[in-house]
Order: sequence, then C-alpha cells, then structure tokens
Amino acid sequence: MKNLIIAREKEQAELERLVKEPTAQLLAVYGRRRTGKTFLVREYFDDSFAFKHTAVSPMELKERDGGELIYRVQLNEFAASLRKYGSKDATPVADWFEAFHRLETLLDSRRKKGKMVVFMDELPWLDTPRAGFLSAFEHFWNDYGSGKHNLLLIVCGSATSWMLDNLINNKGGLYGRSTCEMHIHPFTLKETEAYLTWRGLTLDRYDTAQAYMLTGGVAYYLSYFKPGLSLAQNVDELFFADGGFLQKEYDRLFTSLFADNAGYRRIVEVLSGNRYGLTRETISAKAGIALGGSLSNMLKALVQSDLINTYWNFGESKKTQYYKLTDMFCLFYLGFVQRNPTSNRTFWSDNQNSPRLNSWRGRAFEDVCFVHQEQVRHALGIDGVQAEVYPWHATGDAASAGAQIDMLIERADRVVNLCEMKFTQDDFVITKDYDERLRRKLSALIERTGGKRNIQITLVTTFGLKMNMYSSRIQRVVTLDDLFR
Repeated sequence: MKNLIIAREKEQAELERLVKEPTAQLLAVYGRRRTGKTFLVREYFDDSFAFKHTAVSPMELKERDGGELIYRVQLNEFAASLRKYGSKDATPVADWFEAFHRLETLLDSRRKKGKMVVFMDELPWLDTPRAGFLSAFEHFWNDYGSGKHNLLLIVCGSATSWMLDNLINNKGGLYGRSTCEMHIHPFTLKETEAYLTWRGLTLDRYDTAQAYMLTGGVAYYLSYFKPGLSLAQNVDELFFADGGFLQKEYDRLFTSLFADNAGYRRIVEVLSGNRYGLTRETISAKAGIALGGSLSNMLKALVQSDLINTYWNFGESKKTQYYKLTDMFCLFYLGFVQRNPTSNRTFWSDNQNSPRLNSWRGRAFEDVCFVHQEQVRHALGIDGVQAEVYPWHATGDAASAGAQIDMLIERADRVVNLCEMKFTQDDFVITKDYDERLRRKLSALIERTGGKRNIQITLVTTFGLKMNMYSSRIQRVVTLDDLFR
C-alpha cells in the first residue's frame, strides 16, 4: 500500500507517469542491496500484478540444488510462478524461450484494460551460466513486450553492474530498449529520521545521525531497530549479541552482488584502511590483483553498486583517480565486527564515551557530510554554483606535503571552502592547539593554490561553534540540522 512507503516521492511520481503512458514501458530498477527496491514496487502496486516472479538467491540454490543444474531450479520456480498467476500448462519448461512463450500466453489470456504490470525481481540471478536467459529475455521484449502497449514490465536487481551492462547500457538486442531506469539510493538523514519516527523510535538527531553512520541509511537495516530500546542497545542486539541479525550481512551483501566475490572483498577491505582513498596502482599492489581489465571491471562494479566512490585530488592531474570506500555499513562492520571481534555482548553500551567510539564518530561524520554534499552547499547558499567536492591530502615534496583536509569544495567562482567536520555533544570549541593545526592546513592549501583562490574556512558540526578568542578564524558554520534539510 502506498501509505506504507516512506519518502521516495520522485520514484512514486515516475511510477505514476509510466502507468499512464500509452505505449509499452520497460523499467529497470537497480541499486544497493536492501535499499527497498522490491518494497517500493510491491507496495506502490499493492501486489496487483498480472505476473510477478522473484528469482531464487544464489545462497539458497547452493543449499537446495543437490547436483541439479542451477538454471533448472530457476526454470522450475518460474514455471511455478506462471501457474500461480493462472497458467494451465503443468508440463516441465524446457528452456527460457519456452518459459517466456508461456508468459506471453498468460498475458494474452488476461485482456486487461489499462496497464498490465509484470514484475520480475532479482533478474540478474536468472542469468545463470549457459542458460541462455538474456537471449530469451531480449526476444520476449523485442518480439512481444515492446508491442504490447498496455504492458509495464518492471525488472529489478541488486547486482547493479549486471543491470547496467545488460539492460541499460546493453549494446546487443536490448540496445535502447529500456524506456526508463530508476536508481534507488539509501535514505538521506531526513528520510532516515522520517522512517525511524514512522516505526515508533524516538531518537534525537544526534542519535539518528549515529544510526545513519552504522547503516548508511539502508532501509532494511534500519527496520531492525526496535522501539523502546536506546540506540546503544539496538546496536548491541544487531551486531554484538549472540545471533545478531547484522553479524552475517557483510557476507550476504557480497554473495548477492557478485558471483565470484573474493576479489571484490579484498578491494573493499584494502580501501577500508585508508580514509582518503587509493589509486588503482596502490589497490592492485595491496589487494594482490593484477592491473588490467579485471581490476578495472571490479572497481567499476563496486562504484555502480554504491559501495565505493571516485574522486580526483585537488591540484593533481585528473589522470590520477582515487577510489574511496563510502559504504558506511561496510566501514563500520570491518572496523568493529570483523577486525576487532569482542565477546562483550553489550560492547556498544559499555563504551559510549571511549576514545575508540569517539574516534569512529568523527570519521563516520565525515562520510555523512560527503553523502550530504547537496545539503552542505545549500546551507552555504551556493546551490547554483558549479563545484567539485572531495577530500584532500597534499602530496609531493612541497612544504604542504602530508596535510589533510576533510572536505574541499572547489567552486567555479574561485572560492574554495576548506571544510572541517566535527561530531561533538556540545558546541565545538576551538582550542589553541586546534587553531595551530587549522592554520597549518590553511597555509598548505594557500601554497597549493598559489594564492589564486579565496579560501573560506567552514565548520560542519553537530550543534554549532562556541565563541572564543580563536573562533573568528571560522567563516561559515553548517550544523547537523542543516544536513537534515
């Protein structure tokens, strides 16, 4: 039901538009695992589909295949879905071409006025080796679906790279055939707050931001936060208690996205140890993956799956690209669950004010700010100014080498915002030592720009800046409330 959908206003408007289109429509829905893709489609149409099928996950197939070819399991389940929606043919399906011919027969028997919605979920899982699925799917759409003007075919998948390569950017039989694509991103802070409130959790924005740091705004993870428990108690239950639901999610994430996922994991785990990202060459050396097409394809797939991001370092050639792990769930899991396991089932509750957790909050808040660049720019009043946003670390032999800045906003109006992010429980206080560090960063950036940019020191913090003898160095302040807008 539509009233169960939190946020996703643009996506709902797009679904409404597609339903009203007078011609056949093929919509590809993709995005990171657990962001609510299936939920959005199912609830928007209130499960009223002319046909719906969900592929069997690879993890389930490994347990139930029993030596039978994987594609045969997928075919049998597809045939079961056909019968569920009214197909009278109970004989075994020979191959994917026959499976889609039976789907055509089923749809022709309905003669429904208005749009008939067909929903195929986790489509990449159907494309098993030597099964011929993609050829059969292409033939179904090109020969039948595209001419069925009252048909809306929605295909969905978490394996974003497969969706993009085989559907959206396909150069073969489906070239230019998808009429629309919908990339479902994790929630923003504002959407996370609305979702948690809808579920009955009463967290202030300080704790809501921490919930976001743990989950990256992934709806499915947030759905396991229990009303009546504090944030710390929820974290203990999900990650540190016996049988915590999210203890195995890291493994599930990679298994669902990539068939052969060992290399992808090594890349992510290498990147998790470097806050400012690494070049392809460094990733190759540290992950033990040879430079070449395979590494490039893996990096591309990780970017497309919303797990890592790319940027160029300020002042360097754009031929040198850096890759940075930006998925907050992976960063948290690797830092607190995999690399530093504990037998303390109330670890998070017992260490709320420890240096380790405070250090994590500070680093994670930087990631939150990067995800909410649009909100930072709006708070600075520069929405309409073209800008590049990235972390910066000075390299080379200059005196500035080694300087690191949380976030730079390089603007087309020749202004650079030097942004410092501080997650504190009260107004941030600039001490004498911090003022000295800030001056050194400013000097390093002036050296790198040759004095050709107007540099504005900007503080992004939870509550604000406390005025003292050093605070005047800060020219602009962005608060947590600004990030929730």
